[in-house]
Amino acid sequence: MTPQDQIQAYIAGQPEPKRQDLQTIHQMILQIMPGCALRFLDGRDTHGKVVSNPNIGYGSREIRYADGSSREFYRVGLSANTTGISIYILGLDDKKYLSERFGKTIGKASVTGYCIRFKAVKDLDLDVLEAAIRSGVEKD
Repeated sequence: MTPQDQIQAYIAGQPEPKRQDLQTIHQMILQIMPGCALRFLDGRDTHGKVVSNPNIGYGSREIRYADGSSREFYRVGLSANTTGISIYILGLDDKKYLSERFGKTIGKASVTGYCIRFKAVKDLDLDVLEAAIRSGVEKD
């Protein structure tokens, strides 16, 4: 199954209205990052143990570890969870950037160093969400 097929199956498997919210954000990210690499992570480690919620990855960036090793990972992530949806914007040097720049204007969302969590798209200012994603992607 291709990553695109896995992504569509993942979104289709969510209950409404979360399904439509994920589709809306998925399309927004694809418009911001046309032609980007797509990944689907099922949330399992190499031993098959569930270690996180499944998530969709957009773009590519290198993660470097303290031991000197590195690996390719995504730039922006999208995940459904029990309380709503999370968007991850990875690679930001300033861990206060997202919350200080967008936290007060994005709507009903928790904004941390690299994550924007919310219950539903209707609770957000989508223009501010798009600006937050764009600013994270353009940081490189």
